[in-house]
Amino acid sequence: MSEASRPGRASASEPRTSGVSNAPRAVPPRFIVTDAGDEFFWRSGADGRLRFLGCGSCGRVHHPPVPRCPYCGSRDLAPRAVSGDAMVATFTVNHQPFMPGFEPPYVIAIVEIDDDPTIRLMTNIVGCAIEDVRIGMPVRVTFEENGEWFVPLFEPREGS
Repeated sequence: MSEASRPGRASASEPRTSGVSNAPRAVPPRFIVTDAGDEFFWRSGADGRLRFLGCGSCGRVHHPPVPRCPYCGSRDLAPRAVSGDAMVATFTVNHQPFMPGFEPPYVIAIVEIDDDPTIRLMTNIVGCAIEDVRIGMPVRVTFEENGEWFVPLFEPREGS
């Protein structure tokens, strides 16, 4: 099989892209499996707000959701909105076509949530050129509607 005829490769007659854009594209289905403990997380983007479980006893937020507060052991937990601001802690650029519809290259990152930097979320960085992504980059949540779920992605904050 020639390089141009491999899936996900441009043929000589197709326009070639530079491969450095994180431009919006058609949204392929993501594989999201929820349960009663985390369904709020996947639905919270409907109103544009990112939510984690917050503890009514000690006031901390945590992720991923668990039935007891990992800080104080309380069961007094409820979804709590956070600012949606974060910082890129680390990232990589994926060049391997693992899933149909997610054509590489794209950025996979771990971001630290500004409200509590101990909360780290694996996500994609969108809305900028791949070569502009850097560790320490301030980002803000945006949501990708995917069926009934809202996937939190992050884009550069204005002025960053």
